[in-house]
Amino acid sequence: MDRIALSVIIPVYNEEKIVADTAKTLVEYLDGKFPGGNNVVDASKTYEIIFSDDGSTDATAECVKSFNHPCVRLVGHMPNKGKGAAVRDGMLSARGEVALFTDCDLAYGTEVIGAFYDALTASNSDAAIGSRRLHKDGYAGYTLLRKLASKVYYKVVALLAGFKYSDSQCGIKCFKTELAKRVFSQCKIDGFAFDLEAMLLVSRSGANVLELPVKIINHRESKVRIVRDTFRMLRDVLRIRRLHHT
Repeated sequence: MDRIALSVIIPVYNEEKIVADTAKTLVEYLDGKFPGGNNVVDASKTYEIIFSDDGSTDATAECVKSFNHPCVRLVGHMPNKGKGAAVRDGMLSARGEVALFTDCDLAYGTEVIGAFYDALTASNSDAAIGSRRLHKDGYAGYTLLRKLASKVYYKVVALLAGFKYSDSQCGIKCFKTELAKRVFSQCKIDGFAFDLEAMLLVSRSGANVLELPVKIINHRESKVRIVRDTFRMLRDVLRIRRLHHT
């Protein structure tokens, strides 16, 4: 019987324009890495792609359902809560040995998914997280304002929350699923600061964490609004401190 080696979680909110193409791209890549009976390394390995719908009001859910592939499924909730809630739903429903999340636009590409899986399973680490700060081109294509906002946020989370990793907001992170379920079952933050909460809990657990350099290769207009969302993130940082006594 096939075993699910990797769960790829894609949080989505009103992504009807790209979600089918994303599913197709992921299936084509992952079929090459985990093609079941055709895998010359381990014929028993397969994968799953979990689209976690954050209360979309467009046809996102219908697009995923109509894709109709045995390795693609949909989870979600209503109404819209935030990216953190969507990632949490996906992580808690993962059936693979390793669970990875990345964004629907596949900003870091597909090859990075396999690279993270390989790095994690080849080591004694429990998680592998991306860091744009460790890549010389990690912020290529970012506006000056976004670069500045990111640097300020890093300083704040390090000071207020004792965050020790180099990039709390990088949109690709990979966990041994046992750790993912233990951590995300404790998470409460629904918004963009969910990464910080999750990684603080990972750190507190004593887990071994790899930081891997990444860069954006697929740019699109960000849904983040610098001033509004920065204040929301800082509010969440203070809430995380209260929730977890950091």
